[in-house]
Amino acid sequence: MRLTVIGTGYVGTVHAACMADLGHDVLGIDVDEDRIAALSAGRPPVHESGLGELLARNTAAGRLRFTTSLAEGAAFADVHFICVGTPQRPDGESADLRYVDAVVRGLLPHLRAGALIVGKSTVPVGTAARLGRWVDAVAPGREVAWNPEFLREGSAVHDTLHPERLVVGTVSRRADTILREVYRPMLRAGVPYFGTDTATAELVKVAANSFLATKISFINA
Repeated sequence: MRLTVIGTGYVGTVHAACMADLGHDVLGIDVDEDRIAALSAGRPPVHESGLGELLARNTAAGRLRFTTSLAEGAAFADVHFICVGTPQRPDGESADLRYVDAVVRGLLPHLRAGALIVGKSTVPVGTAARLGRWVDAVAPGREVAWNPEFLREGSAVHDTLHPERLVVGTVSRRADTILREVYRPMLRAGVPYFGTDTATAELVKVAANSFLATKISFINA
């Protein structure tokens, strides 16, 4: 299957390399030209065990390449993973979704019929529904799903290829079927798959982060 991964930071680079290693044809996209050049040369932007080898193997095999063009990505694939950052806003009250919104805005004029946008970024509950309404108004027939990541620094490659669970929030059976196909090698290996609505998928990630923060707070108390 052809996939794009938009945002080639920590999460995006790992996801792109791992999806290519599962056999998908993957196009990584980023606005940073220097980063794209480095990735195309097999140099990852972060140090992560096994990541350099995955990049080298899959770029050499032709399953993984990189570009700065969203239009090229939209023409290449029908499944688009958003892995851009959602930092805290300066007021400290909420997540800054400008980068997520910019990706969707950039994709919309170019998306092929039936395209599926899949968010992996950590976002407030309701973000996918808001984006879905936006997509439906501008490009009917395209959908938004949410598939949060649960990675540990230092073992992100292992956690992506051998996750404890897959949480996938969709609004249609068709979108769920597409993502089951994306993750078919993992499902065959027995990885638990939790199909939910998009709000639940978003909430699972926020709850997991909150739980980890609480544990750290008690450890440091």
